[in-house]
Amino acid sequence: MSDGKFGPTRSELFFRLGFSVIGLIMLLGGILYRGMPKGPAMFETIGIAGLFFGGTLVWTLWKLAKKNYSDAGQ
Repeated sequence: MSDGKFGPTRSELFFRLGFSVIGLIMLLGGILYRGMPKGPAMFETIGIAGLFFGGTLVWTLWKLAKKNYSDAGQ
């Protein structure tokens, strides 16, 4: 486990958190507006975009909860 010395700062993690939440809201909004995609669009929309924004959200929350960011000791 890294000590967070060279990782992103706390403010950058909050930016990533906001970016991820907005991305997931936009993804959900697109699905609600256009309906559930079928075929390859389903993989692209849910699989790639959902995994990217969801994974970034979980990773960022984990780093913030563990206080594992470069300016944690200041």
